[in-house]
Amino acid sequence: MTQDFHLAEGFTVAQMTLYGYLVRCHRQPTDFYGLYESESRPPPPATTLPDSPSAAASDQRHRRRRRAMLAESDLGENVVELLQRYRRDRHVLLNYMLSGNLIKKVVMPPGAISLDDVDIDQVSVDYVLNCAKKGEALDLGDAIRLFHDSLDYPYVNNSGTVEEFFLLTKPEYSGPAPAREPPPVPAIAPSPVVIPAPIVDPPPVAVHSPVSTTNLSKSQSFDSPTEKELTIDDIEDFEDEEDEFDSRRASRRHQSDANDLSLRLPLFETGITDDDLRETAYEILVAAAGASGGLIVPQKEKKKEKRNKLMRKLGRSKSESTQSQTQRQPGLVGLLETMRAQLEITESMDIRTRQGLLNAMVGKVGKRMDNLLIPLELLCCISRAEFSDMKAYLRWQKRQLNMLEEGLINHPVVGFGELGRKVNELRNLFRKIEESESLQPSAVEVQRTECLRSLREVATSLSERPARGDLTGEVCHWADGYHLNVALYEKMLGSEQGLLKVVIEHLRKIPLKEQRGPQERLHLKSLRSSVDAEDSFQDFTFFQSFLSPVQKWVDKKLNDYHLHFSEGPSMMADIVTVAMLIRRILGEENNKGMESPDRDQIDRYITSSVKSAFVKMAHSVEAKADTSHEHVLASLAEETKKLLKKDTTVFSSVLSKWHPQSAVVSASLLHKLYGSKLKPFLEHAEHLTEDVVSVFPAADALEQYIMSVMASVVGDDGLDSICRQKLAPYQIESKSGTLILRWVNGQLERIETWVKRAAEQETWDPISPQQRHGASIVEVYRIIEETADQFFAFKVPMRTGELNSLCRGFDKAFQVYTQLVTGPIVDREDLIPPVPVLTRYKKELGIKAFVKKEIHEVRTVDERKASEIIQLTMPKLCVRLNSLYYGISQLSKLEDSINERWARRKSESINIRRSMSEKSKSAVSSQKNQFDGSRKEINAAIDRICEFTGLKVIFWDLQQPFIDNLYKNNVSQARLDAIMEVLDTVLNQLCNVIVEQLRDRVVTGLLQASLDGLLRVILDGGPTRVFSPSDATLLEEDLEILKEFFISGGDGLPRGTVENLVSRVRPVIDLIKQETRVLIDDLREVTQGAKSKFGTDSKTLLRVLCHRNDSEASHYVKKQFKIPSSAPAT
Repeated sequence: MTQDFHLAEGFTVAQMTLYGYLVRCHRQPTDFYGLYESESRPPPPATTLPDSPSAAASDQRHRRRRRAMLAESDLGENVVELLQRYRRDRHVLLNYMLSGNLIKKVVMPPGAISLDDVDIDQVSVDYVLNCAKKGEALDLGDAIRLFHDSLDYPYVNNSGTVEEFFLLTKPEYSGPAPAREPPPVPAIAPSPVVIPAPIVDPPPVAVHSPVSTTNLSKSQSFDSPTEKELTIDDIEDFEDEEDEFDSRRASRRHQSDANDLSLRLPLFETGITDDDLRETAYEILVAAAGASGGLIVPQKEKKKEKRNKLMRKLGRSKSESTQSQTQRQPGLVGLLETMRAQLEITESMDIRTRQGLLNAMVGKVGKRMDNLLIPLELLCCISRAEFSDMKAYLRWQKRQLNMLEEGLINHPVVGFGELGRKVNELRNLFRKIEESESLQPSAVEVQRTECLRSLREVATSLSERPARGDLTGEVCHWADGYHLNVALYEKMLGSEQGLLKVVIEHLRKIPLKEQRGPQERLHLKSLRSSVDAEDSFQDFTFFQSFLSPVQKWVDKKLNDYHLHFSEGPSMMADIVTVAMLIRRILGEENNKGMESPDRDQIDRYITSSVKSAFVKMAHSVEAKADTSHEHVLASLAEETKKLLKKDTTVFSSVLSKWHPQSAVVSASLLHKLYGSKLKPFLEHAEHLTEDVVSVFPAADALEQYIMSVMASVVGDDGLDSICRQKLAPYQIESKSGTLILRWVNGQLERIETWVKRAAEQETWDPISPQQRHGASIVEVYRIIEETADQFFAFKVPMRTGELNSLCRGFDKAFQVYTQLVTGPIVDREDLIPPVPVLTRYKKELGIKAFVKKEIHEVRTVDERKASEIIQLTMPKLCVRLNSLYYGISQLSKLEDSINERWARRKSESINIRRSMSEKSKSAVSSQKNQFDGSRKEINAAIDRICEFTGLKVIFWDLQQPFIDNLYKNNVSQARLDAIMEVLDTVLNQLCNVIVEQLRDRVVTGLLQASLDGLLRVILDGGPTRVFSPSDATLLEEDLEILKEFFISGGDGLPRGTVENLVSRVRPVIDLIKQETRVLIDDLREVTQGAKSKFGTDSKTLLRVLCHRNDSEASHYVKKQFKIPSSAPAT
C-alpha cells in the first residue's frame, strides 16, 4: 500500500469490503489519541494477542506482509506516518464510492448542498459499504451519526487471525488483552453497525503461551455480549416488538432490588453473563409452566416501520420497552406474564421460546416438559429464520451452548464415571456447531444437523446420569450443579416485585386461629421443624419455619428503607403489607397475640431507618467539610431538611396507611438527632462570628420546617402538645437575640463616637447650591443606614426586642447630633443688651435717682461667647437649620425602610413558634413611634435657632441702627425706614441659603425679633427716647412699613401671620396716642386693683408716662414712683 495508491474502475464490492475493513481498523485519528492533530504524541499502545499453534503459518504470513509494506513505503517511516496514509486511503475509497455508480442515491445531511460540504472523514465506512452491497440509498446524515456513536469505544478487528489491535485506554488500566479470537462471521452476514453498551468490567484473565483454541477458557471469548450490535437490515425490516438488544441494555441499566441477596458466586468459565442467566431462567420457568399446563403461545404481531423508527428505538428507555404490558391475567398465565416483564424478556424471545418448547414435546409421549434438556431442545427446534438479525441468532446459539457446557461439564451434580471420555467429544461438538455458521450456505445446515444429532446422544447420556436412586429417563441433570442452579434461582427471585403481589394474596388467605377448624389446627400443630442452633435445636411451627426468614428479609429492608428504596417506594408498600401480615400470623403462632399495635412496629422501622440515614448523611457531610466553605452544621441542617422532605413526600404516603402520624415520628426524631449535634455549638457561641451567622439561620430554618411538617399532620393544638411533651426547642431565637444585643450595643457606642466626630469636623458650609445642608448629617445617616443594613443582613433569628434596641440607639444618635448642632447657640439674655435705667423726662438737668426694683444690673457677655456668636453668621446658621431639617425629613424614610425590611423578614420566615403571639405582632405595628424623641428634639432645636437668628440680627448685628439709634431724641428724625434697606439685605442673604421648607419659620423669627426691638425702643429706650401723642401717627406708619416689608406683596409671610404678630405692638402705640391725664387716671386705677380700660398693665402705663415729654407726667411718676429725672441729650 503506497502513498500514490489509486482505485481502479473495476474495483468490485467484495474488494471494497476487504479494503474498507483494512481502513476501518485504522480509522478516524481521534481513535488513536488524536495522532493527526499532534504528531509529537506517542503512538497508541499495541497489545499482542496470543494465537493457536495451528495459526503459526498465518502468523508468519502476516509478519511478512507487514515487513513488505514497511519496506515499500520507507524503513524510516514511523507508525504515525503509516496511520496518516491509512487515513488518506480511506478518504480516496469513500470519495470513489460516493462519486461513482455504486450508490443508488445519496441523501445529503441538513445544511449540505453537495459532497464538498460534507466532511468525508466523519462518514461511517460500515454504513456506506452495506448501502452499496444492498443497493440502497445512502443517507449521509445517518452515516455521520453512526460514525460518532462508535467513536468512544475501541474497535477490534475480528476478521481472520490478527496480531495487534489498538486501545483507546491505557493498557495498564484495561486488564489483559482477550486471548481468543471470535468465531468467523459467515460471508453472507452484513457488516455490523456497532452500538456500544455500558462497559462491564471483565474478569481477570491469565494470558499464557499459545495453546489450542479448544483449551482456552471460554470466559476469554470475544463473543461475550459486552458490546451490542445492530445491523443495517433492521432499517428495512424493523419490528415494533422489543428485541434482545433492548432487553440486555435495560437490564444493565437497572439492577434488581434484590442485589443485596446476591451470593457472590465464582464467575463461570464460559463467560456467561447476568443477561444469559436471566434469559435461561425464564426458559426454565416457561418449561415448568408448560409442565403444569400453563403454556400458551400469544399471537405475534409484526409491524413494518420506516427507517427513522430505528433512531427512536436506539434511544428508547426501559420504561418504554418493558412496562408496556397488558393487564395481568389470573392464574399461572398471568404469573408467567408478570415474570416475563420483571425478567425483561422481549415478546419476540418469549414467543420463540414457547413455540420451541411446544415443538420439542412433539413425539415425546409421557415426558414432562420440565424434564427436557431445554438448551438442546431449543437449539434443535429454533432455526436461523426466526431471527431478523444474524448477530442475535449467533449470540442466542452461543448462550445455549455455554449453558450446556456449564450444566453438563463445568458444574455437574453427578460424577461422570465412565462417561468422562465424552466430555472432550461434547466440547468438539460445541466448536463444530459454532464453526458451521462460517461454511458455505449449502454446507451449514448439513453440518449443523449432524452435530446436533451427535450432541443429543452425548448430552442425553450425560444429563440422565442417575443419582440418589433416580431412574434413567425420569430426571434430567443438566443444570443441577450448585453454582449454575443457584444462579438461575437467583435470577428468578430477583424479580421480587411481581411476586410480592402474589405473596400478599396468599398471606391474606391464611385464616386466623379462631377461623380454623379443629382438624386444621391439629394438622398445623403436627407440622413442625427443627433448626440446628449453636448448641441446641430450635423447634418451629409450620408458619414459623417459612415465614420467619421472610420476616427477617422484610425487616432488613424496612429497617433501612431510605437505603433500599432510595429511588422510589414502588415496592415499599407491598413489603410493608407483607411485614404486617407476617407479624400478625407469627404473633398468633407465639400465643402472644398482638403485643403492640402495628403503629409501634412502624415506629421502630422509622426510628431505625431515619437514624441510619442521618448517620450516613452526617458522615458524608463531615467528609466534605474540608472542601466546603460552609460550616458542617449548616450543611448538615440543609441535608437534614432534604432528608425530611423526601421522607414526607416519598415514604410517609406509604407508612401513613399503618401509622397516620408517621411524618411526625420522623420529623421529631430528626429534630432530636440534629439537636444533639447542635447543642455543643450553641453552648460555646458567644459572639456573632461567621460560623454563628452560617449555622443559626440553617438550624432555625430546619426547626421551622420540622414544625410545619408536624403542624400539617396534627394541627396547631397538636403541635403545642408535642412541643411540650416530646421536643426540646433549639432556642435559636433566644440565643441569637442575646448575641444580636451584644452586637447592637457595640455598634451604638461606635455610632455615637462617629456622630460626635462628624459634628466636630463640620464647617457648616452647604454641600452644593442644590444640597444646602451640611456634610455631617449625610455622614450620620450613612453610618446609621450601614448599621441597619448589617443588622438586617444577619439571617439569624431575631425578636422585636433587638430591633427596638437598635432603633432606640438610632434615636439617641440623632438627639446627640441635634445637641451638638445647637451647642454654640447662646441664651436670649446673652444677645439682648441690658435694659437702661428707667427715668422720667425733665427739661432741666436733674440728679439721677435709682428705684431699686426698676434698676437691673448690667451684664456683659464673656469673650468666648462673644466669639462664638460672631462666628454664627447668617449662612452658617441657615446650614445648621438645613441640616436639622434634612435629618427630620429623612427620618420617615429610615423608619419606613426599617419597618418594611422587618415585616418582610417576618413574612419570609415560617413563624410557627409559640412566641409569635399577638403581643409581638402589636410590637411590630408600634415601630413607627421609635424616632418620636428625635423628632421632638429636632423641632425644638429648629425653633431655638430660628429665634436666635432673629434676635442676633436685631439685637447683635443691627444693635446700633436699630436698638441704639431708632427714634433717638426725635421720632421724625430717626424713622424706621432708615434701617429697612439693611434689614432687606439680611433677609435676602437668609433666603438664598435657607431651604424653602424653613424660610417662613426663620423669617417669622426675624419678624418677632424686630417687634421685640421696636417695643424695646418705645418702652425701654432710655432717656434719649421721648414721645408725644402726635408721634403715634408716625409710629403707626413705621409699624405698617415693617408689616408690609415682611408680607412682601404676598411673596413673604402670610398676612394673617404678620397681623397676629404685629397686634401686640398696636396697643402700645394706642397708649402713646392718649392724653397724659387719661394715662395717669388709668394707671392710678390699675395700681388700686382695677382693670385698665386699655387692657394693659401698670408697667406698660408707667413706661409710657416715663417716656412722655410732658411735665405733668414727669411730676406724677416722680411723686408716685420716685422715678429719677434726666435731661434729654443734646
